[in-house]
Amino acid sequence: MNQVSYTQRNFTDKENIEEFLLRARTGVLGMMNGIFPYAVPVNYIWHNGFVYFHGMGSGKKENILSQEPLVCFIIYEEYGTVTDPMPCHADTAYMSVMIFGKVKKVIDSKEATVVLQKLLDKYMPKYYNHPLTSTLIENYRSSLDGNKVSVYCIAVQEMTAKKNCVEPKELFQLETH
Repeated sequence: MNQVSYTQRNFTDKENIEEFLLRARTGVLGMMNGIFPYAVPVNYIWHNGFVYFHGMGSGKKENILSQEPLVCFIIYEEYGTVTDPMPCHADTAYMSVMIFGKVKKVIDSKEATVVLQKLLDKYMPKYYNHPLTSTLIENYRSSLDGNKVSVYCIAVQEMTAKKNCVEPKELFQLETH
């Protein structure tokens, strides 16, 4: 993995990063839309070293990704504000992973079914009685626009991670009276 410029926060524990990517719930997908960047939060899964997410099959994200496949994907969790006697030294406890890569639309219905099932398992475990089938995925159409659901895969080209971990007693706690 590449080093981050603020090396005190560089985090390279691959096992811990893997666990974080599996556990975290939301990432921010950054794309280039002409001269302005466009970023949108998405639910995702980390599966076999790839980031997967889905969409409605239409809309701004779909249009941008069809024209510009290079993306940045950021996953982060904030743990709290770190106190310090010097106000300018107050800080944030967090972990973040930045992934740079190329996105492609998943065309294979079996792969799309596996991904969508993993999304359901992550966000709604044990809610549905039956697993998804490729037939359902091939035939499903959004009630909003009638489009087929899109599944995307980000092939990781670069990944960096940062972490600032402190003891809970070092985090700011608002005193309530």
